Amino acid sequence: MKITVMTADDRFITLDVDPEESVENVKALLEVETSTPLRQQQLNFDGKEMNNSERLSSLGVKDGDLLMMLPLAQREPSNDLRFNSDGSAMNPKAFQQHIRGDSQLMAQLLQNDPALSQAILGDNINDLQNLLRERHQQRLELRRKQEEELALMYADPFDVESQKKIEAAIRQKGIDENWEAALEHNPEAFARVVMLYVDMEVNGVPLKAFVDSGAQSTIISKSCAERCGLLRLLDQRYRGVAVGVGQSEILGRIHVAPLKIGHLFYPCSFTVLDAPNMEFLFGLDMLRKHQCIIDLKDNVLRVGGGEVSVPFLQEKDIPSHIRDEERLSKQASLGQGSAPETSGAQEKTAGDRTSGLASDPTQGPDFEAKVAKLVELGFGREAVVQALKLFKGNEEQAAGFLFGG
Repeated sequence: MKITVMTADDRFITLDVDPEESVENVKALLEVETSTPLRQQQLNFDGKEMNNSERLSSLGVKDGDLLMMLPLAQREPSNDLRFNSDGSAMNPKAFQQHIRGDSQLMAQLLQNDPALSQAILGDNINDLQNLLRERHQQRLELRRKQEEELALMYADPFDVESQKKIEAAIRQKGIDENWEAALEHNPEAFARVVMLYVDMEVNGVPLKAFVDSGAQSTIISKSCAERCGLLRLLDQRYRGVAVGVGQSEILGRIHVAPLKIGHLFYPCSFTVLDAPNMEFLFGLDMLRKHQCIIDLKDNVLRVGGGEVSVPFLQEKDIPSHIRDEERLSKQASLGQGSAPETSGAQEKTAGDRTSGLASDPTQGPDFEAKVAKLVELGFGREAVVQALKLFKGNEEQAAGFLFGG
């Protein structure tokens, strides 16, 4: 069909177009005829502006109809496309429509900035505003860094403060380069590591066991032991304090219970902790006793030198209430020592001493000699240091504490 376009300088241009042609393509033809850039054209039909994405037939344009072309430069200036001081758009709807109407700009955004292009094409204005604010902050931060670098270039090299700033800038540059290299060559280092869990049964009750070779003992919580019907076997003579990264109360010990891994049963002993956030931890004592192999290549735990293999659980199979691996690791990685409890008052006194001395950093040659002597007996250094501080440097009392009385 043929349509006629009247330009701002009263010229009439006849175009032969398809009824299904888009307005944008009509503007492209007019750009050739009039040398007016597509982005500076406004086409009107029946007094209404035609959007680039619309088709002539959907707008009711028929053979022989007249369109009006106005250059955008002649339109009254508008404040719709201005920005606020925080980088957000004053009129986000107008900003969104303006970008959408510029096909070339949208194509560039789709290629170079997918996040912004999706926000512009989306329906959530808040997402667009938040992204604009974020980009504004990024530009300000980049400008600040550039100004600092420029200031350092002209700074007095013999000034002490300037030297400190130059040194900090050089160090930060090295850190940034190291980070960029890691992103390129070792991106998995930035992903969250899923801890090692396997399915086990304790006394016939299925559990998700946290496998931790960094924990000295196999640990079960009081609530879990009760659920497994083992609390009646709790030997409270082994009550005390588990010392390591923080402290937890040891309620006692269950000396032996059946532990099913795969299709076989193994005898296992447990230390019972008052730890509601940790259910069951399979520690180094039982890993060694049953000759376990943590096979990360095949992602399995091999028990008995390989007679049983059970797969480590995927993240989706780990219950949400035990996914806080960092807290579990800190709570469970214990260098263990125990102090027999004879009365509630003594337990309170020991706790008071611990809290009072934990912050005492005083150390000397004699203190280090005592630490070395006790470490040679097989205890972890941190447990030894805490025990010595607990008993104010008394080597015999610390040794008794570590040996469990």
